[in-house]
Amino acid sequence: MEGIKTKGDIMIERAENNFWAYEVSNKNIRKNLILLDNVQFIYELSLAELELKALGADFEVTNGLREFKLLNKSSQLKESIIKKGSYFKTVDGELTDYFYIIQKNQTRSVNQYLTHWIYPYKGKFHPQMIRALLNIIGLKEGDTVFEPFSGSGTTALEAQLLGINFVGIDISPLCIIQGRVKTESFFILENIIKIKDKVILNLVPNLFRTEENYYKFIEDLSDDEKVRNFYKLSRLLAVSDNSRRKRDFKSSFVKNINLMIASIKDYIEIKEKLGLKLGEVKFEVGDSRNVKLPDSSVDGIVTSPPYSIALDYVKNDEHSLKDLGFDVSKMRNDFIGVRGSGKTRVELYNEDMKRSYSEMYRVLKPNKYAVIVIGNATYQGKEVKTVEFTIDYMEDIGFKLVKNINKIIFGLYNVMKKENILIFKKEK
Repeated sequence: MEGIKTKGDIMIERAENNFWAYEVSNKNIRKNLILLDNVQFIYELSLAELELKALGADFEVTNGLREFKLLNKSSQLKESIIKKGSYFKTVDGELTDYFYIIQKNQTRSVNQYLTHWIYPYKGKFHPQMIRALLNIIGLKEGDTVFEPFSGSGTTALEAQLLGINFVGIDISPLCIIQGRVKTESFFILENIIKIKDKVILNLVPNLFRTEENYYKFIEDLSDDEKVRNFYKLSRLLAVSDNSRRKRDFKSSFVKNINLMIASIKDYIEIKEKLGLKLGEVKFEVGDSRNVKLPDSSVDGIVTSPPYSIALDYVKNDEHSLKDLGFDVSKMRNDFIGVRGSGKTRVELYNEDMKRSYSEMYRVLKPNKYAVIVIGNATYQGKEVKTVEFTIDYMEDIGFKLVKNINKIIFGLYNVMKKENILIFKKEK
């Protein structure tokens, strides 16, 4: 009934509007491993346990599932958990790197720290989960993780923070801009700030007038692609705010530029404070069905295939894609899941995903892991068994399913009730 909040609504509201995950009190500064306060769901506890095992820990769960007692404690293990861990606030009273990282947040949403928040991309990964998965599949500093559906760049940013190299592709040029801005802008912050006032003064505030001059102005103002991408995305944020939320374009543009700069400063500060050695990041527009990487060349894969059958990514970002000058009607022919209609759409989706999964198998090194986060969607009133299809096909081509974790999700009840975190191993 409208106006009555469910328990799930209250939990989400609490997570998005309060920094309750960041609270520090004397009662939390004690021995053993203390979970972050925002760890609430069973799948998160499962990931925390898998992460500890991957880092080499033997442990017991204590204090009503809120603490872990290390049975093989050593200075090396403690340091590893502090530097890499995803779900822990303290280890023997010492705050973890991740605790410090998530406090660098210019938004009111717990999961949108650093540059994660930039641009409202539907179906975003939970960054804490991705950090854990990178650890769970054994990726280490200097290794390379590949993502064939790079989306909003969450995996890239979390890999970068852990010192893991990232190679990502996406069919959407908008996604590539997002990923690059989130992971490259701190290199050229001084140049971004240098032209900020000129950009704002030359802003055309009326969306109904010809807008092609803005991008030409940016091209003429800077010869650095990273700077140009920053100002492209800051504009697209305002376009999105105006289209989705009817916010004033100019005020949104100025506000978002300042918030983006503040977030980039946060990134620089936390990198220096924690002495992070960042991983290298590379984004390219590309097709998951035809990956331009050599055989057996990456150390891991973490990705979530498009839910295009349930979520039309082209339509969802139509305002931004058009603003960039793309013909969205032509783009639909290239995006997985939006081609065709009715039964044909599902068949085309399955064929495209088979080609994508085969490419993932080809580029992954033997004895390494691929993580796929996916759920069964509802299309035209019927459930599409995407999870079962994925498991069957991945095993047919040579992967072995080593873990299947149920992940309940909120906000997509009309199309999806839960996701599955599928961890596969390439054994040959």
